[in-house]
Amino acid sequence: MEMNQPVGTTPLDARPDGLVGKPIDRYEGRLKVTGRAPYAYEVREPKDPAYGFILGAGIASGRIRAMQVGAARRAPGVLYVMTHETVPPQGEKKEQVSPQLQGTEIRHFDQPIAFVVAETFEQARAAAALITVQYDTATPKASLRDALPETFKPKPAQTDPDSALGDFEGAFAAAPVKLDVEYTTPPQIHAQMEPHATIAEWRGDRLVLHTANQMLNRGQKSIAAVLAVPEDKVRLVSRYIGGGFGSKLQPQPEAILAALAARVVNRPVKVAMTRQQEFHVATHRTGTIQRVRLGADETGRLTAIAHESWSDATPGDQFFETSANVTRSLYAAPNRITRHRIANLNVPVTSAMRAPGEAVGQLAFECAMDELAERLNLDPIELRVRNEPEQDPEKQVPFTVRQLVPCMREGARLFGWEKRRAAGTRREGRWMVGLGMSAAARLNPLMPSSALVRLNPDGTLTVRMAMTDIGTGTYTILAQIAGEMMGLPVEKIRVEIGDTAYPAAAGSGGSWGAGSAGSALYVACDNLRQALLQKAGMNPEGAAFREGRAASGNRSETLADLAGPDGLEAKGEIKPGRLKEAFSHYSFGAHFAEVGVDRDTGEIRLRRMLGVFTGGRILNAKTARSQAIGGMTFGVGAALMEDAVMDPRSGTFMNRDLAEYHVPVHADIPAIDAVFLPELDDKANPLKSKGLGELGICGAGAALANAIHNATGLRIRDYPMTLDKVLKGLEEQERGMRRS
Repeated sequence: MEMNQPVGTTPLDARPDGLVGKPIDRYEGRLKVTGRAPYAYEVREPKDPAYGFILGAGIASGRIRAMQVGAARRAPGVLYVMTHETVPPQGEKKEQVSPQLQGTEIRHFDQPIAFVVAETFEQARAAAALITVQYDTATPKASLRDALPETFKPKPAQTDPDSALGDFEGAFAAAPVKLDVEYTTPPQIHAQMEPHATIAEWRGDRLVLHTANQMLNRGQKSIAAVLAVPEDKVRLVSRYIGGGFGSKLQPQPEAILAALAARVVNRPVKVAMTRQQEFHVATHRTGTIQRVRLGADETGRLTAIAHESWSDATPGDQFFETSANVTRSLYAAPNRITRHRIANLNVPVTSAMRAPGEAVGQLAFECAMDELAERLNLDPIELRVRNEPEQDPEKQVPFTVRQLVPCMREGARLFGWEKRRAAGTRREGRWMVGLGMSAAARLNPLMPSSALVRLNPDGTLTVRMAMTDIGTGTYTILAQIAGEMMGLPVEKIRVEIGDTAYPAAAGSGGSWGAGSAGSALYVACDNLRQALLQKAGMNPEGAAFREGRAASGNRSETLADLAGPDGLEAKGEIKPGRLKEAFSHYSFGAHFAEVGVDRDTGEIRLRRMLGVFTGGRILNAKTARSQAIGGMTFGVGAALMEDAVMDPRSGTFMNRDLAEYHVPVHADIPAIDAVFLPELDDKANPLKSKGLGELGICGAGAALANAIHNATGLRIRDYPMTLDKVLKGLEEQERGMRRS
């Protein structure tokens, strides 16, 4: 099925009280809480594995002059030491998956330079410590600010790095009200609970990787290209994933190294990154420098918008943070530009992190909108309402469904926005208290996916597809969709995902997982329904599937009888079609936050937070709310604490563990809630749903930043907003008051 026209009435519309939408518990929850859901490192299917350990470079830039590995090779239990001199031949880079141990050049700190395989993990780690390396060291480039003169326009990634409409410079110069501000965001680390891990096993000329990976079919292609083997000889299995947030969108070095070594030692090889290696060997979100310029008339109508972003990438890479992309669709203005530039620095590989682009782009742009509202003496919501576009401002096509204004209005009502006061005027003892808000917007893509369903002779249904569940609830919603379509309880649905041996699917990423995989399953179930009705000789008009039976007119048959002794299968496929370009596809929302700032210490405390969102048809009320709140918590971290601190002299992250890299904990997140407005999007997919996994983070941190400004009168444009920046601002504020 291709999405070439809006979806009409579906079986899901016919049963608003059905399984889809209900807050049922996790399908796989019991397995997880009892420890019976094996993650990649825990899979016991490959027998007698050896253990691998990665040795990383001790410098960020330069070359390996010499490496002594004799002591490591002679160490107890060691089976193989792989270096640039002994690594087997490899193919070529695909996506961001690269051949390993290629040559002597060092591009970033902890770049893998050796891989030790031994009988135990401890033996492999101890042997790796025996390897000595001499380097010819070069001064690393590790400061984005210093590298601004060397930035360049990257290659397009889905969309062009730049866009332009009208005459921005002329309109900005003529605007009665102008804003020209710079915001900076730091590098961030995914910090998912499960580290990257792989067990590699060769079965003849076929490779099986039990690995932590979000997009198995893309990973399969990349692994095959790097190892120079046919794609059909590579199988990826990833049935349970302990979080990813984008860090597992592509296989990481441990997967390539394990696969290469397993072939040499003729045994399965098992490897997991240490938490410290997660900071340098795996990927991270780049820091950004963003410039936002806004021009408006005296009534607050935007006449000019410019959003420019600078980020960094490892030498030879061109991944860039698409910070300004969301700005292209947020608000109306006839004259506009967006630009992205990158600098190649000696830093670890940068890649996608939850809501790439929108997450950091809205940290800047939504604060700039508040700054403009203050200059115009307008309520921040009113400014946004006055610039609500009738269609996508740059694509110049209609939105599928856009309920941004209703989200802001409803959020204001629920949160008590009318109680907001002028900046710096509300006090509760030592605490300065403020309210802030932000709009939220996130692309809602549809990706090609396929599914297989099998009705078994006992009346149960098996679902198979190469989809993944990274903790978001994929198992659960697939069971709900299949159960409702076929009239079966969840207990009669068997969901088998996370294996490239099954039909190809989009995987988990970009907020497309539920809509894409779920739609493929919907089509497969619809095809199975038609096959069953045809087999029974029933009229499809008015047919119903309930309580394990198919019924039409005055006839009714059990699904088990219709399945017969051999069972019955059907496949389904979904692809984006003409509607992809004919409409602008976004999910929308609005964030509201109340903070307290201690006048004496600069401590910031989130007091309460609310997100109001539209996500099309909600597939599971419980998992949807959980995803939204999780995204909002991400936003709190970005606003207040997350900062991978780079030492530019050595090109290393100084706080490379979870003791020093701070993420929000329970004490940081008090009263927080997410609500959803009713919505069906008939142009998105057959489910009429939208992506939610990343919408919650978009704009969330900006709502806190705007609340801090409302509490203190300070505008902090350098994230995260830590107490030292607050104290400095308060001191400057006090000195200014004394001078006046």
